[in-house]
Amino acid sequence: MANLLGVAIFALAILISVSLHEAGHMVTAKAFGMKVTKFFVGFGPTVWSFKRGETEYGVKGIPLGGFCKIVGMTAQDDDVDPADEPRAMWRFPVWKRTIVMSAGSITHFALALVAIWLAAVSLGLPNPKFPTNDAEVRQEPAVISISDCVVPDSTPRDCAPGDAASPAAQAQLRDGDRITSINGKPINNYGEMLTSLRALKPGDTAQVGYVRDGQPGQTSTVLAQTQRPPIDNPKGAVGPVAALGVALTITTPTRVTYGPVAAFGATGDFTRELAVGTVQALQRLPQKVPALWTAITGGERDVDTPISVVGASRLGGEAFANKAWLLFVTLFISLNFFIGVFNLLPLLPLDGGHIAIAWFERARSWLYARIGRADPGRVDYLKLMPFTYVVILIGGVFTLLTITADVVNPITLFPR
Repeated sequence: MANLLGVAIFALAILISVSLHEAGHMVTAKAFGMKVTKFFVGFGPTVWSFKRGETEYGVKGIPLGGFCKIVGMTAQDDDVDPADEPRAMWRFPVWKRTIVMSAGSITHFALALVAIWLAAVSLGLPNPKFPTNDAEVRQEPAVISISDCVVPDSTPRDCAPGDAASPAAQAQLRDGDRITSINGKPINNYGEMLTSLRALKPGDTAQVGYVRDGQPGQTSTVLAQTQRPPIDNPKGAVGPVAALGVALTITTPTRVTYGPVAAFGATGDFTRELAVGTVQALQRLPQKVPALWTAITGGERDVDTPISVVGASRLGGEAFANKAWLLFVTLFISLNFFIGVFNLLPLLPLDGGHIAIAWFERARSWLYARIGRADPGRVDYLKLMPFTYVVILIGGVFTLLTITADVVNPITLFPR
């Protein structure tokens, strides 16, 4: 039940954000004096509407997005009343049309930024100092958790009869102890602990210094044997090495909460990372199509494959049911940022396509004026329709693939 409620809440949040996208177009268009005749949430048959001034507002039967109708978006619009010609959008300066067409994406960015700031001061944002690779992990303090045994080979597995007992456990070390020295050599981090252990041989006795609850201690133990590659060459040949029978406990927090002022800087840093990730995700879209088809036809679903609004809502439901609030908010942030960027791509029928054409017209008029030729006028959108249909077809097929994959083989972050 909690999962379904989470799906509904996330889907509603998406619907509201898309409706605000259209409201961004409407508000800026009205502010510049353009005529807006319709603003609706959803598509299909009208469920309810009212008219205020020259604009009809309402709700459609299919709650998938929304739209607003601005008179004369292109010079080829043939449904413009002669009395409205002076207020047709295409007659306005290019900078005003750019603001109107980009207002939808700006709204998505604004929603994402506000959500990031709120997360920074309440839930916390991912800690940029959290270790993400071997080199960073080895710089962590040598805080240990005790293994039940020492597996004699290099393949991780559960303990089996005959495996050596953990030397650390035999030495009465405990989870949460921080190793500070081995045979008198100071240990400042996990990497130095590994280096010191590799300098010894299986069967050697190690004098281990540690700190527990702020109090220093000393113990000794006989090291066991396991198989590992060289520290400086993780892909090298494995060989026998000394083992203490411990694992690293990462003490660096996974997230950081900020004060109201510091949260602005953290929001900027997080947004930069999000922008880079979004661009990289867009670049990977074509190569992910085979992986989506594999998922649809019964193969394993790659967690790095794109998801539709259906998939995002399902993940939002999972996050809600498992009280993973930061994940819930991060999904909302990422989706809004992605939609904002995607809509600015210079392709019709996207907003970015209209912006690109407007500036092309402006640049072409400027160039023709400089070379003494007559202004060629507006771009004929009708001639661009074949390209527009290709974009719509590709987008439709890709959307169908992602929705199908999200229904028949969805990504799940909380396996049951």
